[in-house]
Amino acid sequence: MNKLYPSAAAALDGILTNDMVIASGGFGLCGIPERLLDAIRDSGVTGLTFASNNAGIDNEGIGKLLRTKQVKKMISSYVGENKEFERQFLSGELEVEFSPQGTLAERMRAGGAGIPGFYTKTGVGTQVAEGKEVKQFPNRDGEMEDYILERGIFADLSIVKAWKADETGNLVFRKTARNFNLPAATCGKVCIVEVEEVVPVGALDPDAIHLPGVYVQRLIVGAPYDKKIEFRTVRERETA
Repeated sequence: MNKLYPSAAAALDGILTNDMVIASGGFGLCGIPERLLDAIRDSGVTGLTFASNNAGIDNEGIGKLLRTKQVKKMISSYVGENKEFERQFLSGELEVEFSPQGTLAERMRAGGAGIPGFYTKTGVGTQVAEGKEVKQFPNRDGEMEDYILERGIFADLSIVKAWKADETGNLVFRKTARNFNLPAATCGKVCIVEVEEVVPVGALDPDAIHLPGVYVQRLIVGAPYDKKIEFRTVRERETA
């Protein structure tokens, strides 16, 4: 089965629909599937729900789809560095489901493992717990404590970015780009991956593979990439 497609648009052909749920990897601008996000924007689909740590920044990452009003809901942890995200949320144009970062990663992992829900202490007593089932379990000292039920994320589509892939879809992520890409890749009915390089089968060390190709249905080569930085803080030069 040939998993390699010539472009992001070709890889998404026949999959995109309005009102679908998309799990997207990346953290800030690190490891985001930018070629696939651009193609989703260009397709014109609307009413999308994105499960992603954040929405990039203004005009980058998912932020591009916020600008075009194609996103109706974000399931995310962080809304900083994106003024349009903030504006739409505060004006009621965008539904936002806040999820702590560890909980969000586990919700994706749980969905990928077929687990519909799990209990966690994270968020107990905060707005995160509002409307969720609360159950008591004993802690290590035998004392009963409250835990909230979090639901696994089952997405229609997963889009992620990897560093290298072989022709069967075995993936290697580079450094911090492993973040949300790995759990996001597993929780969608279809997983499409953009990579910097595709190598022949057997070229990757089996012990270095982060995600087996069984999870990957389609691949594109997105390189070359312009390595973007969200913002840069430098120390003022001291006068001589």
